[in-house]
This record gives sequence, C-alpha cells and structure tokens, in this order.
Amino acid sequence: MKTRWGAVGRAVKLTILSIIAIALLACVCVLHNRLCFDGGENYTFYCGTSSKDCKVVTAQYSAAAERLLLKNVCGESIEADFHGLESILEKYDGKVVFEEEFSDGVNYYCSANLPYSVYLNGQEINLHVCVRGDRAKIGSPIIFGGY
Repeated sequence: MKTRWGAVGRAVKLTILSIIAIALLACVCVLHNRLCFDGGENYTFYCGTSSKDCKVVTAQYSAAAERLLLKNVCGESIEADFHGLESILEKYDGKVVFEEEFSDGVNYYCSANLPYSVYLNGQEINLHVCVRGDRAKIGSPIIFGGY
C-alpha cells in the first residue's frame, strides 16, 4: 500500500508543479502584452493588418484580459478628461511632430515611447491625441474610426 500512495503523491506533486509552471507562463504573457495606456475610459483596440481591414473593439470588462483574446492588435486608445498636452507627452515620453486644427478641436500627431507606429507625411507617428473641449482621445499609433 505504501508504494501505491507514493506514486499518487508523486503524481500530485507533478500536477501542482505543472499548474505553477502554467501560471508563471500566463503571467509572462500578460506582462508581455501589457496595455499602452492606463486609466481613462472606453479602452479600444484596433485589430487588423492594415487600415482597410481595421476592426474596432471596445473592451467591455477588463481591457488587459480582453487583450489576450484578440489577434492582430495594431493599436489602442482611451478617452479621458484633458488636463493638458504636456502631461500626456511627459507620461509617454512624447514630442509633437505636427498638429491639425479642425472646427471643434485639435489633433496632435506625436512620436513617443509606444509599441505601434505608422508613417504620416513622411514622419513616424505612434501617439495621436485628439482634443475636444475638456475631453481627449489618446491613441497609438493613431485613432481609427474618428472621435
């Protein structure tokens, strides 16, 4: 009898070690796929291989968890209260490359320390800030689908 329980004990230990290894692997995957932005509202992912086939997916629950289920993520954005461009640029180590005014707001196209990028007007852009009044949409590389 002692031998049989010894085999069961080893199987239980092996199962526990396997579960721990899977949990560690999941943590590494989550950290690797961390979100571009923290805070804000309406966390949105842009999925696709080009702007033509871009699909806009707004997270319903936990953006970090939903990120793990998406394929071909090529950008992200949030909406937030606007407290000044300088605070956003400082947070993402950004610099304004060019800006564009429109009837009720301003688009700032920036270079920043973010993982996604596109080329606009021959410049690499990876942070797009659209400001309307006291609200902003902050996206990387750019905001798809308007704001």
